[in-house]
Amino acid sequence: MDDPDFNPLPAPLGPLSGGSPAASDGRIRRRAKVLTHEQLLARRREARAMGLTVVQCHGCFDIVHPGHIRHLRQARSHGDILLVSITGDASYAKRGGQPLIPQELRAENLAELDCVDWVYIDDHDTALTVLETVKPDVYIKGREYETNRDPRFAAERNAVERAGGRVVFSSGDVVFSSTALIAQLERTADPFQARLNQLLAEPSLDGARLTGMISAFRDKRVVVIGETISDVYVLCDRPEVASESPVLTLRPLEKRTYDGGAAIIARHIAAMGGRPLLITGLPETPEAHAVRHRLLGEGVEVWNVPLSGRLAEKQRFLVGAQKVMKLNALEPIVLDAGRQDELVAMAAEAVGPAGFADAAVIADFGNGLLSAGLVERLCRTVRPKVGVLAGDVSGRKAALTAFTGADLLCPSESEVREGLRSFDEGLAPLAWRLMQTTRTGNVLLKMGPEGLIAFARLPGQAGGAEPGVADSIAAGDGFRSRVKGEHVPALGGHAIDPLGCGDALLAAAVLTMTVAGPNQGLLPAAVLGSIAAASQAARLGNLPITSTDLRHGVVRLGAARLAMASAGTINSAGAGVPLAASA
Repeated sequence: MDDPDFNPLPAPLGPLSGGSPAASDGRIRRRAKVLTHEQLLARRREARAMGLTVVQCHGCFDIVHPGHIRHLRQARSHGDILLVSITGDASYAKRGGQPLIPQELRAENLAELDCVDWVYIDDHDTALTVLETVKPDVYIKGREYETNRDPRFAAERNAVERAGGRVVFSSGDVVFSSTALIAQLERTADPFQARLNQLLAEPSLDGARLTGMISAFRDKRVVVIGETISDVYVLCDRPEVASESPVLTLRPLEKRTYDGGAAIIARHIAAMGGRPLLITGLPETPEAHAVRHRLLGEGVEVWNVPLSGRLAEKQRFLVGAQKVMKLNALEPIVLDAGRQDELVAMAAEAVGPAGFADAAVIADFGNGLLSAGLVERLCRTVRPKVGVLAGDVSGRKAALTAFTGADLLCPSESEVREGLRSFDEGLAPLAWRLMQTTRTGNVLLKMGPEGLIAFARLPGQAGGAEPGVADSIAAGDGFRSRVKGEHVPALGGHAIDPLGCGDALLAAAVLTMTVAGPNQGLLPAAVLGSIAAASQAARLGNLPITSTDLRHGVVRLGAARLAMASAGTINSAGAGVPLAASA
């Protein structure tokens, strides 16, 4: 054996804590994964002699977000050993040649993952040289490369296949449930915590700066357009099984009603200090009048087109804090042409002349008030007159691709995949496709317990769809030079009730962008939005998140940063490093 310490499969990492022998051993094991050129060659020879299949992935991995983790876990399933080669700082082509995270820390972050066996820092522009050297049995590329005509990738593929290996296209992103990912993460070091450490070192996320932004929310005028929904929680006694057949029997004890849909977005904005105006549809019923009265009492101005029928209602049956059933008592709304014109006229009057309204939010909850055509008309009407235009959708019937020219969209991953009918692309190309389809500048891609990824167009890509962009992507320029993603981990603990987290996030993000601007405020918007979402998840029912809630969240983040600094988890340059790696 050339390397007496060779172990092709990683030893399990036990719990690590600062200063302990276990922590020291863990650090040594992680660093042992990061190989020199000589060590890589020796281990490859030994693995081949043992008949082990080596799988290779290559990339920059500046920020290891959930999409990368899925990709790497899927890659690991194709063989016995996973080698991840990363582009070194000297050959880094992104961000003007300057990586966000130095190559040593990028390598250590990857070594944190239990699915990664070897890490190698490559000094070349592409993976061609290391592929010719290692001759992996399997080379994994994202699904978006399946139709890629980039000559650089063609050379890589030729090198792999010439040596008898296979090229497999697999992004590992076809996962709508995060259960499997979370279960895997529980058995390894926490890359989400490592990312949070890095995030807190960003100057734009300084506590005083975030608090100043929250104060500047006051009196920002935001027009909110969308459906009003009544969210009803029916609290029930312990369930039983019916005697006549094996069905669940629930006995209601109490009923609680919360404002939902666009109404709660407007209430969030008011509670955070803004001046919202809600444009919606309401029937002439006592329930609808009560909603209007409640909104007016909390500082929300309400304009509405009259609807027939009753207020849309979603009922959730709970035993304790556990939801056991959901009932949608929704009568689909159908607006005739006259009512649609009336709604558009209201929007035009509400935003007023250019500069009168700071922002507009269009929220489609998929119940018929906003058709795809109406969403497009509303976007064209309000876009020229507001500083920030944001959109959001909920449900499969919502018209995500109708939102055109927005500064911010806040869909979930599943909503984007459904809307674009794209189920096997990686997250970055998926976000880029959404941006091009809708001519959107920024996307907060919500990923539930995994947090969110804030995607922005890189400089020079701020316009809409460009002529020949499909050909450009196919030729290899593609999303890599056009979109930047920043992962923001979920900032809360156990979620008591995830209902309405997206609405709270949207409200805080929009207000942040009105203060910082759509081109500079994405990361602060993502963090303050995540704080709002975490605050919402910690309570039962749709209740407005206040500016005080946001300030408390900023203080908690600041306290976490101080704790990490005192524990030595933030290096002297201010960059965060993984907790375990710095012990």
